[in-house]
Amino acid sequence: MTRPSTLLLAAIALSAGPLAFAADAFPSKPITIVTPFSAGSGPDAVLRLIADKLGKTWNQRVLIENKPGAGGFIAIDTARRAAPDGYTLLQLDSEHLGALPHLYKARGFEPLKTFEPVAALFRTPFLVAVPTDSKWKSMGDLVAGAKGLPGGVSFGSWGVGSPGHLGAEQLEVLTGVQMLHAPYREVSQLYTSVASGELAWAFATIPSSQGLYKAGKLRYLAVAAGKRIPQMPDVPTVAEAGGPAGLEVNSFAVLVAPRALPADVRAKINADVQKAMADPEVTSRFEAFAFEALSWSPQEIERQASLKSRTYAELVRRKNITLD
Repeated sequence: MTRPSTLLLAAIALSAGPLAFAADAFPSKPITIVTPFSAGSGPDAVLRLIADKLGKTWNQRVLIENKPGAGGFIAIDTARRAAPDGYTLLQLDSEHLGALPHLYKARGFEPLKTFEPVAALFRTPFLVAVPTDSKWKSMGDLVAGAKGLPGGVSFGSWGVGSPGHLGAEQLEVLTGVQMLHAPYREVSQLYTSVASGELAWAFATIPSSQGLYKAGKLRYLAVAAGKRIPQMPDVPTVAEAGGPAGLEVNSFAVLVAPRALPADVRAKINADVQKAMADPEVTSRFEAFAFEALSWSPQEIERQASLKSRTYAELVRRKNITLD
């Protein structure tokens, strides 16, 4: 090849380089976020709002795939098959991260060896919801009723291993009662069953149950937290309502990705998620839902997941729970 030809090719390569890099810069195609939560649930509602903000920032579609069921493994198995390139993310809560390894030991699933944290989203407290016409007026009434009818008081949750399930197991441990768990796949169906009296009670977040609450079909006995929440100032804590002082039920939600995600891609997603959560529309929604926005680093997510894991390991051991 002659020298002029060589120089011409080099010039073309140099001029095309920045364009090629720009074409490959993340994100250059639609992103999918898989979630184990059903459409209409609190985590789903927040995720869709954040996805909308991310879509505008990235100038790409951000698609939400709801894959509820099987304790979260339907969503997990969908996401774990994806390439570690940032184009498939997975929403998980602290119970998926901290409880699943203890509940499904035979699977040998270790969430943070399969996935790596990308961004923290929020933490939420849970309220104890009963039918409006329930004879129980306090947590003391609920506990007394369960003691008088071992295994005869039913509670619902949005799945085995969910905070609604494990929180009730904690209540049993702290009070020495035994109740009947009814797991649901759809959150809307769960609270409809509580409102109708088919179920005696369930843990609930504000966004997941507020429709029925505002319609006068649900009543909150207490919030399972150390102090009352501003959104429901008239609802006492579990301890104030005659329940065990040590019962605090909360959960945090995060985004993860298959391991080996490029560091620059993870950093960009993390920064852009934090930017989305600072948007006034998102902060307003968080305030209404009693969600605490989280700005944890990926390392802090791992630390918090480890703390939850230790708590659930002890609960699973004491209650001898196995789902294998």
